[in-house]
Parts: sequence; C-alpha cells; structure tokens
Amino acid sequence: MAHYCSLHEPIVLYEAPPSDLVPAEIKGFVEWFNTSRDQIRHAPIRAGLAHLYFESIHPFEDGNGRVGRAVAEKALFQGAGRPLLMSLSQAIEADKTSYYAALQRAQRSNEVTDWLRYFVDLLLRALDESQARIDFVLKKARFFDRYREALSERQLKVVRRMLDAGPSSFESGVNASKYQRLTGVSKPTATRDLQELLQQGVLTSIGGGRSTRYEVNL
Repeated sequence: MAHYCSLHEPIVLYEAPPSDLVPAEIKGFVEWFNTSRDQIRHAPIRAGLAHLYFESIHPFEDGNGRVGRAVAEKALFQGAGRPLLMSLSQAIEADKTSYYAALQRAQRSNEVTDWLRYFVDLLLRALDESQARIDFVLKKARFFDRYREALSERQLKVVRRMLDAGPSSFESGVNASKYQRLTGVSKPTATRDLQELLQQGVLTSIGGGRSTRYEVNL
C-alpha cells in the first residue's frame, strides 16, 4: 500500500507479505477465523480483528478493502445470529483519512487496542446511519401516503427531488428561484406554489425575506 506525493516519490505506508507467502497466510487466516468464533465472545472485537488480519495480508492487487469489509460483516452477522442492516463502506467513506490512519498504526504494531476502539466506534456510526436511513424511509412513505393526492404534478416533482438526497434532504432547502429551475414556472407561480405547500404543512420555512428557503416537513 503506497501513497504518492508525486510520481517519483512514493511513500510506502504498508508493505504486504511477499506473494509466495500469501497462500499460507490466507490458510492461516481462514483457520483462525473459523476457530475464533468460539474463542472471542464479542462479535465487534472479532470483526475488528478479522478485518485488520485480512487487510494486513493484503492478498489481492485490488479489492482487498471490499473483501475485508465483507469478512468483518460476516463476523458480525455470525455473532448476532442474523444479518445487520448496516454499511461499513459508507461509514468508512465518510472519513477515509481516519480509517487509513488507524489501519496504518495497527499494522505497525502488535498492540491493537486503539484499532479496536476505532473499529467499534466505526460500527456504532454505521449502525446510527442505518437507523437514520430506516427512519427516513418510513417517514417518507407516511409523508407520501398523506400528501400524494393533495399535490400537483410539479409540486410532487420538487418534493421528490428534495427527498432523493436522503436524510440530509435537498442541499440548503429550496427557494423560489430553485423551484423555478426545477419546474420551469414563472417566479409568481413558484412563490404561490411554495406558499400553498407551506400552508398545507408540506414544507417548513427557514429564514426570512429574500433569504427564505423551505425544507420538507417530515
């Protein structure tokens, strides 16, 4: 694993085992993974160690991260006795710098306590994010059940666009100008539509005057 400051000055962050040793390392990993289920009681600890172990072998030219995350999630599923609705990938992508820094520190020492602290915190963030998405989907379904018949086609188009971004909603909400761009209507029509949506409780307003913007009221 290398980080390139320039084409001529690579900085090696971690050097994986030589390729001729990889088959034996993988065999040892698989044996450890299968026996560790009875030896390590806490699934998050086993998942964190499994991920670190696999990433340290680094057996593939590409795809080690994806397989390593799958291994960790399998360890979690085995510990819970059921699939968990979570995504390690999204949690890692949200702060890749911290992930690589923690992984690098752990791979340079046999002391893995700090790595496990980081990994358990990562799992908690992934679970929180999954819970937020589930809550959002349920709220979105109830929202459309309530308002679908009351909104015009262009109003539905804007609301759907605002909700497509997920729990974070439409960036900075929507104002009359943005509503115009999304629907192609005149500014007075956009203002009127937004006021109707506000009165119906579909939107909530933020700010005032020319800086007024609207967010979906879930």
